[in-house]
Amino acid sequence: MNVVVAGSGIAGLTTALHAHEAGHRVTLVTKGALGDGSTGFAQGGVAGVYGPGDSAARHAADTLDAGAGLSDAAAVDVLVRDGAARIAELIARGVAFDRGPDGELLLGREAAHSHARIVHAGGDATGAAISRALVAAVRATALTVVEHAFLSDLIVHSGVARGVRLLRDGEVAELEADAIVLATGGAGHLYAHTTNPIGTTGDGIAAALRAGAAVADLEFMQFHPTILDAEPAFLVSEAVRGEGATLLDEDDRRFVFDSHPDGELAPRDVVARAIARRAAEQGASVRLDATMIGAERLAQRFPTIDRVTRERGFDWAAAPLPVTPAAHYLMGGIVTDLDGRTSIPGLFAVGETARTGVHGANRLASNSLLEGAVFGARAAAALGVSTPALRVAPAVPAPSPMVRRDREAAPAFSRRALQQLMWREVGLLRTERGLARALTTLRAWIADAAPPTTVASHEDANLLLLAEATATAALHRTVSVGAHYIETPELERV
Repeated sequence: MNVVVAGSGIAGLTTALHAHEAGHRVTLVTKGALGDGSTGFAQGGVAGVYGPGDSAARHAADTLDAGAGLSDAAAVDVLVRDGAARIAELIARGVAFDRGPDGELLLGREAAHSHARIVHAGGDATGAAISRALVAAVRATALTVVEHAFLSDLIVHSGVARGVRLLRDGEVAELEADAIVLATGGAGHLYAHTTNPIGTTGDGIAAALRAGAAVADLEFMQFHPTILDAEPAFLVSEAVRGEGATLLDEDDRRFVFDSHPDGELAPRDVVARAIARRAAEQGASVRLDATMIGAERLAQRFPTIDRVTRERGFDWAAAPLPVTPAAHYLMGGIVTDLDGRTSIPGLFAVGETARTGVHGANRLASNSLLEGAVFGARAAAALGVSTPALRVAPAVPAPSPMVRRDREAAPAFSRRALQQLMWREVGLLRTERGLARALTTLRAWIADAAPPTTVASHEDANLLLLAEATATAALHRTVSVGAHYIETPELERV
């Protein structure tokens, strides 16, 4: 088969390698340079190595618990069942996960995990190690790589995906394909504060939406609790809290215990909301105190964080770091089956672009790299297999009657204005009125938008489309669950 894979994070690289090794003709297209994207920034590790007292079943139970009852049990079973083979594959491809003096893999624990089962590389540079190894593996093959190519749209004929339309060096090009695999990452730049690298603008999900593919759970954006509260955004890994760091308010209280008995190791949505509320109440940053871990251990276990924070003027071995939440990981996306098939024949989706059902309403820490590897391999194995496309209703809920059509009420559009609107009204703490206000503004902007011609304007169009779909989905989910939290009416802003 002639296969186009769009995206070069762990999911796209894994898919491309497996498809090439299966004998398919593979063209890998990527928005930036090969290996750009979120994978290389991942400080956390890969869950799935089980020590004494732990098991795949316990890992599955933790994943289901974190997902707040909305994870797909079959998808979770696939994740934990296939995980060992994918971790072994990463090792075989050259990822040097950290090991102890006895040569055994070092296992870490992160929030909402019941056991230490997470492998890391370079302490807090796991994603970078994985990206380097997979990029090197791709470079060593004969598969075609097209860099700096922006995916502007899918080509669909008679309801079947037949290729992709690219924008490269100002020119439009089309690539025909028997199968297309979207692995373009998430949409963190919907928000004013995000851990995602520049360019994470939901391009694959938006292209699939325009083509009529089914999407789901866009309202579930995970906000990482601990981002250094100083520009530019820099993530301070959850593994730091796994090592014993605590969260303190202005009164030096470990306030997260007020929200959850697990305190700092509660699910991410709980910790992130607790930080946001406490910072708003006190008008000051919450602080992450890692001083008890000690300078030597911090430098050894978290060399990247240690270096960057010191370069920014912080000595986290001596004093707590100011932290704030930021948009981190999209649990929703293009709906797929267990092999990456979407509702459009010939179209597959993997990684953060896909909604496999693994994460439910709240992703368990260190399951995302594992998901990319597991489902990337499964999608490649499904290429050419004669199985019907996923049967599911398309697109997003219908508009709410609450939403006004007052175009004149909208401020001038800019990407920054969009991001601030989403942060304020469709962020960590949502209200019904706020979501309706957001949709009114978003639809006014969409009505006035000119057809995109440049990469930046295509990105803006994608962000607008996804912002509307996200706010619509959030307004239609009237019950708080996981990362989607609706404030009670008496707390709504007027």
